[in-house]
Amino acid sequence: MKHYAMRFISGKYQGGEFALPPNSEVIVGRASELDMVLVEDMVSRRHAKIVVSADQVTIQDLGSTNGTFVNGERIKRATLNDGDRVLIGTSIIKLVTSDAATVSPPVGRKQLQEVAAGRRTNQVRSMSGAIDEVPLPDLLQLFGSSRKTGVLVVKTETDIGKIYLERGMIILATINDSEVLAPEKSAYRIITWRHGTFYMEPAEEGQLPNRIQMSAEGALMEGLRIFDEVNRVELPTMLSRISLTRPLLAKLRDLSPEQLDVLQVALHQTQLEAVFNNCPLDDIAIANALATLINDGYLKVTPPTPET
Repeated sequence: MKHYAMRFISGKYQGGEFALPPNSEVIVGRASELDMVLVEDMVSRRHAKIVVSADQVTIQDLGSTNGTFVNGERIKRATLNDGDRVLIGTSIIKLVTSDAATVSPPVGRKQLQEVAAGRRTNQVRSMSGAIDEVPLPDLLQLFGSSRKTGVLVVKTETDIGKIYLERGMIILATINDSEVLAPEKSAYRIITWRHGTFYMEPAEEGQLPNRIQMSAEGALMEGLRIFDEVNRVELPTMLSRISLTRPLLAKLRDLSPEQLDVLQVALHQTQLEAVFNNCPLDDIAIANALATLINDGYLKVTPPTPET
């Protein structure tokens, strides 16, 4: 028999896990007498109901003000599958299953509040997590559907990306606060990042320069289209190290202006992905240029170490 739990992968209760007893109903909300108590302004007093019946788990919104979202879609009622992500308030919660032999001891309301208290003590941002656990496309889809406002900050080993949201719309994006990269390119690039951490900051006051108006859905579609096109170019893994080949026997005069631009950026970077993140050309052009620079002996590639 499967045992179910709701694992908090982002928000003030991140790291907590709420066990769902077999054949049970769990009411989620802000009211102190409920089963799963989430103390935050965006959660209604009686927000949602989770029902476990045999091997099926369903969730129902109870007329909440800010809604209940499953995998980015606002729902009235939905069946949950293992790995589905639920957004309630600022908490992203994943349904997880385990066999009876490996089920953890029950975790409930008291333990969730202890998790939240510990995060306050450590001054961890209320909405944060790892993009290895919550992929950025899923995260942006959730934020777009729930019309969130704020700054999504994403940190990788080499770069810092920021996506500015206003009621679910992308109004600006930057990588390393660069003024060279267009906001649209920055948004498309950040969406493809696979490793790192994220957190939400409050919206910045004042007028933003280079403000754009792009739906999260539109950015996802275009960003993933570009990602697929780049993947068609035969390149080493994005985490590979790059350096100028020494001695350089290939002739610089044989390169096109675009290839020279990419080579110049590569001279100041140590990782393949960082070239994409710091070159103003579109990613498809960068990929083609890099393929030529590597294949023709201008750049040397070192595979990433297991720790990278």
